[in-house]
Amino acid sequence: MRQHKLALCRDHYLDWIPEQTERFIKKYEMFQRDEKILVAVSGGKDSLSLWDILARLGYQADGLYIGLGIDEGIAYSSESQRLTETFARERGLKLHVVDVQREYGQPIPVLAQRSQRGQGRPCAVCGLAKRHVMNRIARDLGYNVLATGHNLDDEAAVLFGNTLQWAGEFLQRQSPVLPESPGLARKVKPLCRFYEREMAAYAILRGIEYIYEECPFAEGAPSIYYKELLNKLETDKPGSKLIFYLRFLEARSQGLFADPIPRAVALHPCPNCGQPTSNNDWCSFCKMIEKTKVAAE
Repeated sequence: MRQHKLALCRDHYLDWIPEQTERFIKKYEMFQRDEKILVAVSGGKDSLSLWDILARLGYQADGLYIGLGIDEGIAYSSESQRLTETFARERGLKLHVVDVQREYGQPIPVLAQRSQRGQGRPCAVCGLAKRHVMNRIARDLGYNVLATGHNLDDEAAVLFGNTLQWAGEFLQRQSPVLPESPGLARKVKPLCRFYEREMAAYAILRGIEYIYEECPFAEGAPSIYYKELLNKLETDKPGSKLIFYLRFLEARSQGLFADPIPRAVALHPCPNCGQPTSNNDWCSFCKMIEKTKVAAE
C-alpha cells in the first residue's frame, strides 16, 4: 500500500482493516456499542465487507438488501440478492429484504420510465427509492444508525465532481457522518478512508463472494469518469486521493463550506408515508409512485 508506505502479510492485513475501521468509527463518533446498526448491503465487495467487519468487531449489525429489479441483459439484482442471502446465512446474520416491485408495483427501470425522472436514466429514481426504503426500515424497526459501504474512491469521486461545479450545498453535506434528525436515522460511512482496492483485497482474503459486475445502468456515469481521472493521479502521486479527501474534511470542520446565512429547512411528516419531507405536500418518493400509477392506467 504505497499511499501508507506499508506492506502487510495476509493475516496482519485481515487484522489491520478492522482495527482501522474501529479507529475511524471512534474518530468520527459514528456510533456506540449499544446502538443498533442497519447495514445497507448490495451484494458488492464494500457493503458485504463492511457487514463482515462490524460483525467481527462485535457490533449489533443487521443487513438490509433492496431488490431493485435490475435484470436487463444480466441477472444483476437476482444475483446480488443470492450472494447477499448466502453471505448472511453462512454467517448467521440477520438480513431484511425489501423487493421494490413487490412493495411498489414495478421494478426500478419501469418506475424510472413511467415517472420520467432523470431523463430516461433510472439512477435518480434508484437513489430516491433506496433512500426512502432505508429510512423507512431503520425507522420502523428501531435502528439508531444506517451504515453504507462507501469507500475512499467513492467519496473522492463525489468530492471531485462537486468541487468542479462548486456545489456548495452538497459540499456542506459530504461527511463520514450525517447526524440523525426526527424521523431520519444517523448515516455513517465507516469505510470512507479505505481505497477500493483495499476493500477488494479484504473481500478476497476473507473468502467473501460478491458480484463483480457494475450496475448495467452505471455505464457512462460521471462518477466513473472521475474515478478514472483520480486513479491516473494516484498512480503518479500515491496518496493523492486520501490527501484530497482528508484535507477537505479538515477544511469543512473549520467552517470553510459553511453557509454564512444558515437557512433552516422545515421538515414535516409526509401525509402519505410519514417520512420527513420539505415539500408542502407529499414527499418526492410518494409523488413519484403516484405518478407512475397514473401513467400505468
